Amino acid sequence: MSAPAAKLSKKEVNSNHDGADETSEKEQQEAIEHIDEVQNEIDRLNEQASEEILKVEQKYNKLRQPFFQKRSELIAKIPNFWVTTFVNHPQVSALLGEEDEEALHYLTRVEVTEFEDIKSGYRIDFNFDENPYFENKVLSKEFHLNESGDPSSKSTEIKWKAGKDLTKRSSQTQNKASRKRQHEEPESFFTWFTDHSDAGADELGEVIKDDIWPNPLQYYLVPDMEDEEGEGEEEDDDEEEEEGLEDIDEEGDEDEVEGEEDDDEDEEGEEAEEDEGEDD
Repeated sequence: MSAPAAKLSKKEVNSNHDGADETSEKEQQEAIEHIDEVQNEIDRLNEQASEEILKVEQKYNKLRQPFFQKRSELIAKIPNFWVTTFVNHPQVSALLGEEDEEALHYLTRVEVTEFEDIKSGYRIDFNFDENPYFENKVLSKEFHLNESGDPSSKSTEIKWKAGKDLTKRSSQTQNKASRKRQHEEPESFFTWFTDHSDAGADELGEVIKDDIWPNPLQYYLVPDMEDEEGEGEEEDDDEEEEEGLEDIDEEGDEDEVEGEEDDDEDEEGEEAEEDEGEDD
């Protein structure tokens, strides 16, 4: 049997532990330095990938243009396509007052154009027919990102007709009527053209560019889908009503049968009484 291992003194244990800590800290520092080097390589590849993705996106932007053009020509054949699309979009509809909707009935075409260098920004054009609200045929808003990464925006100055400035009317209406009604009208949709306070977080611009513009038809068709669902519910209601009527008819038939049986019993009782009377 081997002799028991000698116990290390507390001082010796602490001495060995301190040495392990020193080695561990050195290894950790070296590992951190290597991680940093590897991370730099990952970041370099990410930047390279981003550049490649931008080149591909620019290529396909050009390829998509003829289809966007064809789609716009077809949309022009559908009255009120764009105002319907905006009203059906949950985020955009929240920005529309009643008079905004009336003005947007004259909107005939929407175009989103990304700049040649798509990192530098994009423009949204709204084409209008002659209307009672403003003189402009086209209202545009551009979003720019300079080389230092600072966002900015600019837009067409709206030439309102006399007494038709919806942005001013909206603010006046808010001040006068907000106390009298629980649900306030939203600010005018058209104030968006004059708001350049936070171009880097312009939600409406991003929604139009990234959500509506790629496929506006899905929002235009929302009412039709709801109608179909409504029709389905009506059919179900009709079926339930028919089933209810059938149940009532069946109950009525059962009552008639029971009534006939009671009548037969009454007739048999009367005949028996007559026979007894004859026997007497």
